[in-house]
Amino acid sequence: MIPRPFEYHAPKTLPEAIALLNEYGEGAKLLAGGHSLLPMMKLRFAEPAHLIDLGKLTELKGIREAGGEIRIGAMTTENELIWSELLQTKCPLIVEGARQISDPQVRYRGTLGGDLSHGDPGNDHPALMIALDASFVLTGEQGERVVPADSFFVGTYTTLLEPGEIMTEIRIPTPAAGTGYCYAKLKRKTGDFATAAAAVTLRIGAAGVSDVRIALTNVAETAIRAIDAEQYLRGKPLDEPAIAETARLAMAACAPVADLRGDAEYKRAMAGEMTRRALTTAYARAAH
Repeated sequence: MIPRPFEYHAPKTLPEAIALLNEYGEGAKLLAGGHSLLPMMKLRFAEPAHLIDLGKLTELKGIREAGGEIRIGAMTTENELIWSELLQTKCPLIVEGARQISDPQVRYRGTLGGDLSHGDPGNDHPALMIALDASFVLTGEQGERVVPADSFFVGTYTTLLEPGEIMTEIRIPTPAAGTGYCYAKLKRKTGDFATAAAAVTLRIGAAGVSDVRIALTNVAETAIRAIDAEQYLRGKPLDEPAIAETARLAMAACAPVADLRGDAEYKRAMAGEMTRRALTTAYARAAH
């Protein structure tokens, strides 16, 4: 199908983009990489009268470290994440996750902020950000507010972004040296959305697991954090019985919906298996 007619805008500054978004209200959509919005427009699931392209906002690109945080501009592309020496050295979980997203053509255009703002439970970055204890800077006419990743996603395609706001930056506490990490993703073919996936970060202390975060992709209406599984594992040695129980608790947090990738029981089981794999790999990568 062909999208309905729309007016195209290419603001050169963030204040100009926010002004346009407020001027046109519900009739406007933001264009970042476009890989989520444009297919929906072609199918007429989205029919904006005004398209506001953020591509010229260079202030929304870049990766840097400041104040104990890694700060990533929302318009930074997947490919830029993959090739960032800072991320490769200090936050390799993002690199590992970005490499598993779609194909090179998409990764050259798709943006981190666009992925997160879309609120698709099948997207990979939401779980990665939850596992990394990230927060998002949302900017509007009234200024900035900062929202934690693990409360930002409230439903399928629904987030805490308010009308007139733009996600401008992602902030991640710089992981401590020796932090283990893994993004384990099961998919039908290269470039597909996950049937189920698990993002894990953990640290090992003298008594066992001193800290752990577990987030799951595409097994509920949003990316979810497996809080009961985390609470169980803290303070325990990461042996096979502990991994099995943690995986069971992660499965219990899931509420998958049957689709072409499998029925609910299969997806729940695969969430447990991905949790098991992610924990095992993260443990091998952690400083003991």
